Amino acid sequence: MRTQIEVSNEVATELAGSRDAVLREIERHVECDVFLRGNVVTLDGEEDAVQAASVVVRELVELIEQGHDIAPGTIQAVTGALDQHRSPAEILEDVVWRHRSKQVAPKTVNQKRYVDSIRSNTITFGIGPAGTGKTFLAVALAAAALSRREVNRIILTRPAVEAGERLGFLPGDLMAKIDPYLRPLFDALHDMLDAEKVATYLERGQIEVAPLAFMRGRTLNDSFIILDEAQNTTPEQMKMILTRLGFNSRMVVTGDITQIDLPKHEGSGLVVVGEILEGIEGIEFVRFGGEDVVRHRLVQRIVEAYAEHAESKTPGLRPADRRRA
Repeated sequence: MRTQIEVSNEVATELAGSRDAVLREIERHVECDVFLRGNVVTLDGEEDAVQAASVVVRELVELIEQGHDIAPGTIQAVTGALDQHRSPAEILEDVVWRHRSKQVAPKTVNQKRYVDSIRSNTITFGIGPAGTGKTFLAVALAAAALSRREVNRIILTRPAVEAGERLGFLPGDLMAKIDPYLRPLFDALHDMLDAEKVATYLERGQIEVAPLAFMRGRTLNDSFIILDEAQNTTPEQMKMILTRLGFNSRMVVTGDITQIDLPKHEGSGLVVVGEILEGIEGIEFVRFGGEDVVRHRLVQRIVEAYAEHAESKTPGLRPADRRRA
């Protein structure tokens, strides 16, 4: 079957991209051939595949006409949304933060669910592999909440656990010593705000970046709290940070239970908390998979390969130990 879709010259230019990169990416996600001649897109293949591809192309055309930039992640978001019977525009138009020319919006159905959960729940757990936007989207929502004065401060924290290496003695004052552990959170902040603004917020205490150990004994009111790398918390630490929650506060807990750096005899608080708090009103768990990775395409393949290997070797891996812990 062959179907032709006529588009405007501007849309045709955007669909072509550099060296037909966008068209080739569309072809990767549909099961038919895709050609662009002038301002006509031609779809050629089996009837069901052509009909499905036609829906994808028309959705992309509509997004381009609305001003969206089309990238590989956009095409994946469109096909993923359609697979789950969701509107791609509903996902991609939900801009959670704008800064200069940068805008942050969900790119997958799960990311949209994550964003909606953070908005509507007091505590949201984002659990999944690297590159799924767990921390990035949480920081964007925190920046938006602070700018709208929904909260008085942002608190970013993570356990000071080394990823397989021992750094030994670190020179400098306290901030210099903890900086290597908290650098990913600072990087996310600087993606959202100008460096001068970040410095001002830090000086005023409106943004606080600190190791998890510094949270003990506190009550965090009017705050947007993000606990990153939560797979490296012990069950006791997880209980401690969750019970710091004060009035008019929200908390986002992110982590990847396949990357636990705790000693083998210690269980992960992020594994245990899912068994304890699942189903409690005001708390939601959003679980990401390899299909939600929005970094380089190779990262998604790496995540999938590790997941397959873990499944084949399950009896000998740590997850079994963690379940017993």
